[in-house]
Amino acid sequence: MYIGNRIRLFIGAFCIPALLIATYCLNLWFQHGMQQHQQQLLQQDVTRIQQRITADLLRLQQLLTLYAPMLEQQEVKRAWEPLLGGHDISLFIFRQQQLQLLLGGQFPTARQLANRLQVPSWLDTQGGGILFINERPVMLGYLRLPDGQLLLASHWLNPQYLAGLESENIVEFRQLQPFSALPQTHPATFSQQLSLPSLGNDSVMLEVRMSPKPTLLMQRHNLSILLILFGAALLIVALGYAWLRLKLLAPFSRLMTELAQVDPSVRNPARLSGKGGGEFAVLADRINELLLRIYRHKERSRITLESIAEAVILTDRHARIIYLNPQAEKLLGVSRRQALKATLGELFDSANSLDAEIKQFMSSGCRQAEHCKMTLVLLQPRILDRALSNLCDADGEIVGSAIVLRDITDEERLKQQLQHKADYDTTTGLLNRGAFEGQLPNFVVHAHTLAVCYLDLEQFKLINDNCGHEAGDRMLALVANAIATEVTEQELFARLGGDEFGLVIRDRTALEVTRLLKRIVQQVHLQTIHHQGIHYRVGVSIGVAFCQDELRSTDELLKDADIACIAAKRKGSNQIHIFDGRNQELAYERNAPQWALRITRAIEAHELLLYFQPIRNLNGRCQRQRLEILLRIKGDNGRILPPAQFIAAAERFKLMPDVDREVIRMAFDWLAMHRSLSQEISMSINLSANSLGADGMIEYITEQQELYAIPSSCICFEITETSAIQNRQRAMDMLKAMRKLGFSLALDDFGSGFASYGYLRELPVDYVKIDGCFVQQLAGNSRDYAIVKSIHDVCRTMGIETVAEFVETQAIIDKLNEIGIDYAQGYAIGRPRPLAQYALPNAGLRLVKDETLALKTTR
Repeated sequence: MYIGNRIRLFIGAFCIPALLIATYCLNLWFQHGMQQHQQQLLQQDVTRIQQRITADLLRLQQLLTLYAPMLEQQEVKRAWEPLLGGHDISLFIFRQQQLQLLLGGQFPTARQLANRLQVPSWLDTQGGGILFINERPVMLGYLRLPDGQLLLASHWLNPQYLAGLESENIVEFRQLQPFSALPQTHPATFSQQLSLPSLGNDSVMLEVRMSPKPTLLMQRHNLSILLILFGAALLIVALGYAWLRLKLLAPFSRLMTELAQVDPSVRNPARLSGKGGGEFAVLADRINELLLRIYRHKERSRITLESIAEAVILTDRHARIIYLNPQAEKLLGVSRRQALKATLGELFDSANSLDAEIKQFMSSGCRQAEHCKMTLVLLQPRILDRALSNLCDADGEIVGSAIVLRDITDEERLKQQLQHKADYDTTTGLLNRGAFEGQLPNFVVHAHTLAVCYLDLEQFKLINDNCGHEAGDRMLALVANAIATEVTEQELFARLGGDEFGLVIRDRTALEVTRLLKRIVQQVHLQTIHHQGIHYRVGVSIGVAFCQDELRSTDELLKDADIACIAAKRKGSNQIHIFDGRNQELAYERNAPQWALRITRAIEAHELLLYFQPIRNLNGRCQRQRLEILLRIKGDNGRILPPAQFIAAAERFKLMPDVDREVIRMAFDWLAMHRSLSQEISMSINLSANSLGADGMIEYITEQQELYAIPSSCICFEITETSAIQNRQRAMDMLKAMRKLGFSLALDDFGSGFASYGYLRELPVDYVKIDGCFVQQLAGNSRDYAIVKSIHDVCRTMGIETVAEFVETQAIIDKLNEIGIDYAQGYAIGRPRPLAQYALPNAGLRLVKDETLALKTTR
């Protein structure tokens, strides 16, 4: 059991070494404490011995002081002699350079002492010290008498004296020669040296050594105590281990045995008893609860896997099936007993590619599910959505795979049906516009030559309006079938919407394309439907855009084909028109969307340019200088562009009302900044057909007039006869409202359209501008002369003044004077100039020179 081994390892590797270390540290601490105690005892003995020797020296000096007055008294000498002799004290006197014994014992003798005290002249008046005589220590005290004699007292420090100093310590005097080292004592003993006063040339040291016996006794006692403590600690550890075995290891072993007998696969696993104490009961309850949760989780997983609609298959790391739910059995047509330990490849795939894919996916270690479609040939071929995922254990290692299969056969069929409906037109069975544009890039990718055709049916609206949409759908189906019979797989044919078709032809010459399109026109014209006894036919206009070894996008080719189709409609019925980029009119049509955006940005940024062209008074009756406001736009390269490039785009995309509003605002703003000219000029401003009668236009004009405080007398609005006819009632209402505001009105381009003189009677105009087509050849064409003269005569009768346009020569001016025309406008009068360059000083017109050529705005 691992926990028992670990406890034993803990005791053997940690507890016992810890006890040994603690015992060793305790021994060191005891030794250190014992050494400190012995050192303190030794220091006390040294201090005591030092005090004893110092006191004995002082007593010798006091003895000399007492004896000196009685030096010559014999009775005193005889009385002191036995006293001093009993204590080994001798008295000497140094006189006449000789040392004599006065009282005392046998050591030291006077001779011995004299040999050691050779020159006593250095002695002080009184003092003492220790002197070695024949290597025996002698304590000396001296006193210098008044007559110069020296009285000495000696005390031999015999063994009895040293024994009196010892108290279980060894006391030894040492005589040291100069520069000699004190001999080392035994390293196992404690010792201390004390320096004593000396009367000789050698130093005197007293060494006190402790006896090793007490130390050895204390060490033995200490070792016994330590051994007892160590044994007691081992006993406690042993008792603790026995208690652990009884209270922890045995119950734990029982719990592990019960756990080993638990089978998690059974429905009701055995519960753990938890015998051995409260903690084991809690642990057993927690494990029982965990086992219950695992069982419930397995039950939920089993119920979930068996109740979901998808087929679930689990495999081991060798791709062998270890589980499959009932849906998988039903889908695959195999029982669980047949499938277990087999692989999908062995069951359904003779090539064994499924097993290889599963093993390769497991070897990749991917953590994300891999989705793909697969087809299994069962009783019927089934299309399945396969989700493959790796199964990992707690360490993150892959132990198998999970395969989820979903039958999507019906979904795929429905998707194909929906895709077909999304890509094909239900009426004609052709590709619709979305599918056509989606297939077009791949269709043309390897083409050497390309012809994009735009087909628009004619008179189809007549069938829809008279016969209904059902008849129209039948006609569309007939037309589509007729065209489809003429095209092959080399062509891409689709219905683009309404009565429009698209046809893309690749790798054919222009002649072959033209012949094919002519056959299509003939086939379409032959299609007939009958409704209420009437036969209906349709025509077709075709626009073609060719591309040969050029890098052009299909969107541009479709746009060019659409523009060419518009041109074909202008030519008549059943016409074919090929796009030519050199055709200026088609180029304008092609660039119309870009010009529409450019005009919108120019209006928002106030970047429109105003030009003017003067109008000369030929009869001399009008004192105002008349001029017409023209519109220009500056191109990206800074070149001033003529209006033909952008006016058509503005009219096509219904931008002319916004353009006219901006022209009116800019013209009024210029007049407000040149208010002194308001009585000298009359400014003509063109209104387009879209602006005539547009909602809010008259209110805008009124608002701008009030904002800039512009007098109505200096403004004339021009409208074309075509726009007046197209918007007759609204034009009449607007013209009347402008007349009430005091503005002058002019009818522009009169005679070029379908207007008659009857409109002059209805329209409240002040001027009629004769179209330039009658004026340009006026000098040499009698018919134009008669037409201009008749228009002038009618207008003069109705009180309307006339203006001739496109006056380019003096000869034309002479003819106009001959007829009596009131005003003339053209290059012979003055070319268009920027309005900013206009000036009228001293009532005489001055035009700043500008060589910029500009054309009049065509409305």
